[in-house]
Amino acid sequence: MSKLQFKYVRIQGKELAKNTMYAKGIFSMCWQLIQDDVMIEEDADLYREIDDWFAENLPWPPQCMNQEPVVCWFKTENAEAMMKMIRPALWLLERYNHPYFLVYTNSPGEIVYEDHYQIAAKVDGLL
Repeated sequence: MSKLQFKYVRIQGKELAKNTMYAKGIFSMCWQLIQDDVMIEEDADLYREIDDWFAENLPWPPQCMNQEPVVCWFKTENAEAMMKMIRPALWLLERYNHPYFLVYTNSPGEIVYEDHYQIAAKVDGLL
């Protein structure tokens, strides 16, 4: 039996983002824990370091900067470095009992942005 191969992976929670009505991604979930004063300062500092690394190493899709209703996915073929750097954020979610899911797909919807590590896809019915 062959192993299923997926092109994209996303880490998301149960709560919905207001602009997309789609499950919030890991970055939004961690920022929400900071904004709600759930995280202790040491953990918030750790997350800020993680976020800074991603800001320096992962291009920000223009659609995200414009707050367009898109959903970002990591490309599984190039996700190893990204997943290594995001593991501490997963640990933070677990530490604060915040549920999350790894979602894999080959059909994210219409792709409106792509770089080496990620894609952004339109949210159905919102663009």
